[in-house]
Amino acid sequence: MKIEIEKVKKKQVDLSEVEPASHFPALMEMEKAGECSFTTPVAAQVSAIWEYDHVRATGKVETAVKLTCSRCLAEYESPISSEFTIFYTEAKGDELDEEVELSDEELISASYTGDEIDLAPEIAEQVMLEVPYKPLCKESCLGLCPQCGADLNAGECGCDRGGINLKMAALKKIKIEK
Repeated sequence: MKIEIEKVKKKQVDLSEVEPASHFPALMEMEKAGECSFTTPVAAQVSAIWEYDHVRATGKVETAVKLTCSRCLAEYESPISSEFTIFYTEAKGDELDEEVELSDEELISASYTGDEIDLAPEIAEQVMLEVPYKPLCKESCLGLCPQCGADLNAGECGCDRGGINLKMAALKKIKIEK
């Protein structure tokens, strides 16, 4: 998905695109790493308008992913949806060598060169930001029994888990001679 600068200077440009996740290299890296698998294509709608000396792109990205719960290891599907606004300014070429504090507007801005803006990296970034770092099938997930490995969401396994303190478990093995 690309925004042509000359067109957006004249009037608002509305773009819509549906691409498979394989179109975005960053999303394919996530799949290869085993973080998730994409079950639907990535749908993006973007509206771009010229303001003063920059392009304001407002949009929405949607897809669905299959994740593995970090507590019980069950696979589940989750929708991904993200709304975003990015300000694009033309790159001036002067690099800063020192650290500077960025304003809120600078945090959601990017630069472009040439006569068009490629939105693919930002679309992939929006999807990546919405994939949970520690996915949970549900907030109340009980996880697995540390004794036998049974899924506690399916029911109690009968193991005695009350007396185990994992922080002190290694000290049980120490034998002190007098």
